Amino acid sequence: MGAQYYGAGSENGDRIDDPSEDALFMLISDLNDSDNTFVVVQPDEDDPVWFASVAVLDEGGYEIVRRDTTRNEHEVTTATGINDIARDLTIWMAARDFPGRPNS
Repeated sequence: MGAQYYGAGSENGDRIDDPSEDALFMLISDLNDSDNTFVVVQPDEDDPVWFASVAVLDEGGYEIVRRDTTRNEHEVTTATGINDIARDLTIWMAARDFPGRPNS
C-alpha cells in the first residue's frame, strides 16, 4: 500500500511508512558506522520536494540534513541526542505540505 504521507528508510533496507517519533528513534538508534550509516525520510512519491536525512559522523554524533525545495530551505546541523533528533524531525515533517491531508 505504501505510506500515506512519507516513509523512512535506512541503508540496511529497514523501512517504516509514516513513522512516529518513536519509530524514527528506533531507526536512528540502529545506525552504526559500518553498514547502516544513514536514514532518509521523504514523501512517498516519484519526485519528492523535501527530504530529511540522519547520518552517522566518523567523530561521533549525527549529521542532520533538512531540505525543502518549495520553501527554499536547506539546513545541515549536527547533534548527539537521538531523542532530540527524532523529536525535531517529527516537528519539522509535520510542517511539510502533503496533498490530500486535511488542514488542521
